[in-house]
Amino acid sequence: MNICMENNMMLFIYNPYAGKAQIKGYLSDIIDMFVKAGYEVIAHPTQENGDGIRAARDRKKECKVIVCSGGDGTLDEVVTGMMQQGVKVPIGYIPAGSTNDFGNSLKIPKNMIKAAELIVNGNKKSFDIGSFNDDTFVYIAAFGIFTDVSYETKQSAKNVLGHIAYLLEGVKRLSSLKSFFMKITCEGEVIEDEFIFGMVTNSLSVGGFKSITGKNVTLDDGLFEVTMIKKPKNPIELNSIVAALMIEEMDTKYMYTFKAKELTIESQMQVAWTLDGEYGGEHSKVEIRNINKAIEIFTPE
Repeated sequence: MNICMENNMMLFIYNPYAGKAQIKGYLSDIIDMFVKAGYEVIAHPTQENGDGIRAARDRKKECKVIVCSGGDGTLDEVVTGMMQQGVKVPIGYIPAGSTNDFGNSLKIPKNMIKAAELIVNGNKKSFDIGSFNDDTFVYIAAFGIFTDVSYETKQSAKNVLGHIAYLLEGVKRLSSLKSFFMKITCEGEVIEDEFIFGMVTNSLSVGGFKSITGKNVTLDDGLFEVTMIKKPKNPIELNSIVAALMIEEMDTKYMYTFKAKELTIESQMQVAWTLDGEYGGEHSKVEIRNINKAIEIFTPE
């Protein structure tokens, strides 16, 4: 057995600016709690985008537990780094972002001290994640209207307004609605249509909205929930789509909704995607696959 594993080494990766930079007020108490629980803690504040990937990838083999604190984007980086390293260790998550969809889905406390206590005392449970071409995502891959908001909205707006910032920024864009003609292949079935938005999810909420990902969502069943919103033909249809989203009710007249283990999405042009709220590049073809029970996270249940 690795000597560092015997020493209970913990890598603690945190985004010092996530949310309202609240981690700064709790950092000493959290680390003290981990040390008292017998962990040798290495604290790593992220320095820039992608730093969480490098930190998790380079140190993962040394550690018994990796803890991350920040938004879902920070969690995404840590999971991506772990998958690149290829060694599975439990993850502790202390949510500190403005929305924290995945943390809410797992019922992880919003109070940072209680979330840290969960890592010391809680249960571990396995969850699915997704592969996206050569990349990884934890709970959502999406394109179209609203999806670029999370990486174009200023951090200060995210901090003050939370997920409302995403909506406010998105509403500005309704007058310049952009659509994409796509071919979706899933389990032998083919869908061809024009879409303004699409998301492949493994979460109980997106952008702070519960139930928008579908019904009977299970985070470890090897299946994604897929929602594709068709291009509205007129302002009435557009209003109906917006109304359905606001009341968190999927309207199948304007949307395709289904579950999938894997799917391929092809488009006639390069389409910008977002992975867990962060920029995922532009692609004309994406292959998305569910990786069943790929990560283990400390949860209340």
